[in-house]
Amino acid sequence: MKSPKLVEVDKSKKHIYWPTPDMKERAWAGTDKIYKDAAKDPKAFWAKLAQDGLDWETPWKKVYEEKPPYFKWFLGGKLNASYNCLDRHLKERGNKAAIIWEPESPNEKPRVLTYKQLHREVCQFANALKKLGIQKGDRVGIYLPMIPEVIVSMLACARIGAIHSVVFSAFSGESFRTRVDDCKAKVVITCDGYSRRGKPIELKKQADLASSAKSVKKAVIVKRLGNNVDMMDGRDVWYHELIAEAKAECKAQPMEANSTLFLLYTSGTTGKPKGVIHDTGGYLTQAYWTTLFDFDLHDNDVYWCTADIGWITGHTYACYGPLSVGATMVVYEGGPDYPDWGRFWSIVEKFGVSVFYTAPTAIRMFKKMGDKWIKKHDISSIRLLGTVGEPIDNEAWYWYFKTIGGGKAPVIDTWWQTETGGTLITALPGIGPFIPTVAGRPFPGTIAEILDDMGKPVKKGETGYLVFKPPFPPGLLRGVWNNSKKYRDTYWSEYGNKTYFTADGAKWHDKHNIRVTGRVDDVMKVAGHRLSSAEVEDALNSHPAIIESAVVPKPDEIRGQVPVAFIVLKRDIEPSEDLQKGIVSAVKKEIGPTAKPHQIIFVKGLPKTRSGKIMRRFLKSILVNEKLGDATTLQNPAIVDYLKEVVGYKKK
Repeated sequence: MKSPKLVEVDKSKKHIYWPTPDMKERAWAGTDKIYKDAAKDPKAFWAKLAQDGLDWETPWKKVYEEKPPYFKWFLGGKLNASYNCLDRHLKERGNKAAIIWEPESPNEKPRVLTYKQLHREVCQFANALKKLGIQKGDRVGIYLPMIPEVIVSMLACARIGAIHSVVFSAFSGESFRTRVDDCKAKVVITCDGYSRRGKPIELKKQADLASSAKSVKKAVIVKRLGNNVDMMDGRDVWYHELIAEAKAECKAQPMEANSTLFLLYTSGTTGKPKGVIHDTGGYLTQAYWTTLFDFDLHDNDVYWCTADIGWITGHTYACYGPLSVGATMVVYEGGPDYPDWGRFWSIVEKFGVSVFYTAPTAIRMFKKMGDKWIKKHDISSIRLLGTVGEPIDNEAWYWYFKTIGGGKAPVIDTWWQTETGGTLITALPGIGPFIPTVAGRPFPGTIAEILDDMGKPVKKGETGYLVFKPPFPPGLLRGVWNNSKKYRDTYWSEYGNKTYFTADGAKWHDKHNIRVTGRVDDVMKVAGHRLSSAEVEDALNSHPAIIESAVVPKPDEIRGQVPVAFIVLKRDIEPSEDLQKGIVSAVKKEIGPTAKPHQIIFVKGLPKTRSGKIMRRFLKSILVNEKLGDATTLQNPAIVDYLKEVVGYKKK
């Protein structure tokens, strides 16, 4: 079904788009009134959302309590996340598809789980976990690819009050072991293996590193690849055998709103990974309403968030958010380029995806591969687009809007973090405006500010530090597992314990809308001027020869720092002196002479995390011959040695 035109250009400002009357009418939030009402009393606003959106076993006694830098929402209230994602939908949506699973191989049949079927399997596995000795408060390590069992495992843990810690399946076994050791997981869940781009990945061999940890009593193995694996007697058990023996009914354990739902560890690229704590009531409230408002999901929508479940985006917008609102969601096991670069669009066409949420890195890659892959498929079902993970540049935004959205779908540019639990800055689809490179407004009921080095609000157009003030968003982290000092030092030391420091730079585009410029360690001071990497990269990426860039500062005796640009050119374009001059000229024209790259380094690729974020830290260290950190968590660790050779790195 083709979607109608839901955005229109501002007649006086051609770079700004607004929702059409049709969009405003269908949206869950269609007027500015929601922002005004929320601002009057944020606590009452969130209390109403929590009451209206979730099913509570026991009402709360107090809405909000703050003992800086700690805070609580819905004190004394009890609920269960698994119940809210499954049981309450059974009467009206029991036969509705909850998960449409697409395997990597196009020759393998998709698998559809209705809410009834998902509920049954979650109950069975919850009972199996209890039989294995898992109790309320115990930790469970999950190390699975994008298969339905990863979601079943999460919801089964939540059902019995166990705390899950999901680790991205492309991380090394040693990375999994580190996280299992830190949280003292009693059970780990993995699979025999899976395919990536047609090649077998023997995941159990990696998982065995963690299964041998002292705290681990049992390892549950999902049979996915069907390869031969070594099973340790007394420790390793098959998932399918556990399910076959388990009862299909398991009462959901009521959990106090501030009890821990899950831990999610940061990638560890800047040191020992820290376990971010997310609670039950506040997190689920924010997950529910941001999913509903941001993506405007209705019962006839087919929603697809392309993020892996190992990231917070996967937790919130490929599990808890969509299932809590009763949506149908696509889960895809493989990569975007298998068997070719048309795979994503074939999935959109096959299942009639109407809401599509992905990262700027993927968008730029699709653009680089050419429109021919898109034209082979009918993607006219798409009515809303989302982007997540990093600031999106102007050229990628317009390509996404016009080529994937057909110029008729709103582009929801969402800003948030692992720590925030859900989106905190975006343009709501029924309100807008949608402005290229501008994330949007703080979510209703949240208080964002942009401060300078002295803690004073910056003026419009000036870059500062993005922070949030109390009452803090209900989905915000509640601590770092077994490390209160890390929690205080990382998030509450910059401006005091009543201001959450995001470590992101930002500027006010206008009275309401915020442009996020990137991590503060991606902000340079060139001759006293604050300059963000994102701004310069945006200017660079608008050049017709460039597909992707990363800008980092290099120390300079006179100007303090100067920008150095690492540039990936489009296919069939060769570096030249004239090209360099043209690129520098484009940046001068777009931003000014202060921003022009002091040096341009043409490269074949950039270091990225598994989620696609460019790791500028490695580029900085290579430039100044500093010691490099752990590269094993990168998507492409071999690129580091290549870049060292290109730059002429000499370790001090």
